[in-house]
Order: sequence, then C-alpha cells, then structure tokens
Amino acid sequence: MVDVWLPYGKTEVCLRVPARNFLGSIEPKEKNGIQDVKAEIERALKEPIGSKRLSEIVRPEHKVAIVVDDATRPVQSRLMVEPILDELNSAGVKDENVTVIFGCGTHRAVTDEEALRLLGDGILKRLKTTSHDCKAQDLIYIGNTKYGTKVYLNRVFAEADVKILTGDVSFHYYAGYGGGRKSVLPGVAGEETIKANHAMLLHPNAKTGILEGNPVHEDMLEAAKMAKVDFILNVVINSKGEIVKVVAGDMEKAFQEGVKVVDEMYRVSVDRRADIVAVSSGGYPADVNLYQAYKAVDSALEIVKRGGVIILVAECSEGHGNQAFYDWMIKFKDIKTVEREIKRNFVLGGHKAYYLMKALQKAQMILVSAMPDYYVANVFKLKTARTVNEALNEAFKIVGENAKIWVMPYGNFTLPDVKTSD
Repeated sequence: MVDVWLPYGKTEVCLRVPARNFLGSIEPKEKNGIQDVKAEIERALKEPIGSKRLSEIVRPEHKVAIVVDDATRPVQSRLMVEPILDELNSAGVKDENVTVIFGCGTHRAVTDEEALRLLGDGILKRLKTTSHDCKAQDLIYIGNTKYGTKVYLNRVFAEADVKILTGDVSFHYYAGYGGGRKSVLPGVAGEETIKANHAMLLHPNAKTGILEGNPVHEDMLEAAKMAKVDFILNVVINSKGEIVKVVAGDMEKAFQEGVKVVDEMYRVSVDRRADIVAVSSGGYPADVNLYQAYKAVDSALEIVKRGGVIILVAECSEGHGNQAFYDWMIKFKDIKTVEREIKRNFVLGGHKAYYLMKALQKAQMILVSAMPDYYVANVFKLKTARTVNEALNEAFKIVGENAKIWVMPYGNFTLPDVKTSD
C-alpha cells in the first residue's frame, strides 16, 4: 500500500492506494516566499520591464488612478500602493491627485473594514478611494473590441492622465491567467462589458493556462489597450499566500514574466491519463465551499480518462458557497440550456453550474466533504462517501480493480499538462 496525505480543511486525510494501481502524486514545484517584500517591490519599480520608470511617465500636474483588487483576492494591496506612492511623490505628484479604485468587477463594494485591511490606515488617510460600481450611471464608453464587446469603464479611471494596475498573476479557469489586463476588464468595466466578455467562456480555448486563441483573454487585453494603461505592478504568490516574484512595467510584457513564474511553479508534465484521480483542493481556504473547491476538478479533468472517476476531497465547511451556482443546478437540467442562458444572460456563479455539468459528461465524481449527502446528490449530482478510502473502493467498483490512479494533493494550484494522445 502507498499512503498519501491529502489536505482537508485545516487537517489532512490519509488515502491508502494499492501499489500496483498507483501512478504517483502530482505536486507543484513551489518557490519560497521573498524575505524582504518591500525591497523586492522597490527593485521591480526601479527596473520596469519594457517601460520607463513610473517617475519618468508622470508629471506633477497629472491625475493618477491606481486600480487595486477587492476583498475577494488574496493580496494586501498596501504592499504595492505604498512604494507606488513614493515613486509618484518623488516625481512631484501630490497625494490629492491620486485615487485608489477597488476593481470590484461585478462584486459588491468594499467595506470600510476591508479597505482598512487591504490598504492600511496610513494610505486611507492620504488618498481618495472608491469602489468601482459596474452599474454606475456615469460609465464612459470607449469603443468596441474586435469581438463586439462594448467597453464601458469607470469614469475616474477613464479620465485619469496616468493609469496604474496592481494585482496578482495566477491561473484562471477561463481567462487563462488572472492579473495584468484583468484589472480593467472585469475590474473597472461596466456590467454589459463584463457579461459579454465572460459569455465567451463557452469557447474551447477559454481554459486554465491558455492565452493564445483564448477569446476571453484577447478581449480583456484589447479593452485594456483601448483604456491606455500606463504601468502595472503585479505579484506572484505561492499557495501559502507568500509573494515569490514581483513584476512591473509594460502591461503585456510584465504580465508575461509573471505568467512564466506561475508556469514554473504549477504546470506539471504528466505522461498519461488515469482511470481514477483523487484530488484535494489544497485544504482551507481553498476548500471552504464547493464553489471554490471546484477548481481542483478542473485540474483533475486534464488527467482523468473519459468514463473515469474523480474523487474530490474538500471539506466545504461553508456549503456550496454561491447562490447562483445552487440556483442554476436546480433550475437547468441539461448543459445545452445552461449554454443558452450563459449567452443570453451571463450570471457570475451560474457559470460554475455549466462547468460542473460539463465535467460530469466526462467522468463520475465522488465528493468527500462535510456537506449533507442528500444535498450533494440531489442538487449537485455528485456521489458521496464518508471517507476518502470508502470513495476509492466505490471508484474501483465503477472502473474495475485494475484501475490506475493519480493523486493530486493541491488541485486548486496545479495544472497537469498531459504529453500523450490517449
């Protein structure tokens, strides 16, 4: 027997796999966090990629907009905004000419408590801040992309003389990667713009780790170019939330450097697919609910054979995690209806129902979680098991005793790249 420990909530569970069935454990090659983050950010600002320094771009009279992530992202924006502000001040830009915009996309506004956590008291006292509202009446229309997306943007952002984006580069399951251009669309874009862009997730190239030929990414990039972004500062973090790399400068070139680092850590070559994939989302907070934990299924789909079984190990202490996801699973009975609804009226959260239904067309799924069985089975159409070893026994019954197994302990952070045509 081979014992493999899988993260589950704030603990771990042990999966016992017969040695003859075990193909191996697919794990990321994580980098350690940088010791002196402030120094690394200052270095990146002094040595921008494909761009002049920020202090050479701005003039003292310029109005500057800095887009930062809202509370749903893992990075403390304070770490980036303070050094940016130092750079702006050194070029003669006064604090009163700088506005920080929380790039909320379709999410709710940032609360005072969240703003304090993200930016710190010092910055809040010095700078104006605003949460982007995708339904605001005063959005500015700047034209259409080649995909026909009408680009409406936040007024403060659109009217700024200098536009700076901050954020983190990481995998994203239909934009390919987060970071860079994503701070414009969806970050500070109008609801109509976001819905038109996100509806393209139905395209076969709109998936994790793909930029070339991915219409969601290309549309985002075109919108951000139309917006005339001047400078970005992005970080790459590991699964512990530590910053491992900082990139700054030109929106495309700096972003691509970030993408390379993400790939080095999380893209793993695999030589074959398996009949069974046992995958953990990576424990808390990645498995806090089914909505978040689903990312691990996306990774497992890359390496499971058609007709195989995915065992998802995710505590889901907060249940399903998204009302639209739940509602769409109940309302729509087949994938074609969901596809029509996404094209007609994209709802963030509803798209997750599409992904789950699509996944179930390729493989059966057994969930090991704290969610009630009837709820998992009736609403989300998944099989359940009390323990991961019970789930494995069930999987053997479905695909046979000779089934080959991959195990993936950090599914939310791993992208297996299969080098085979099986």
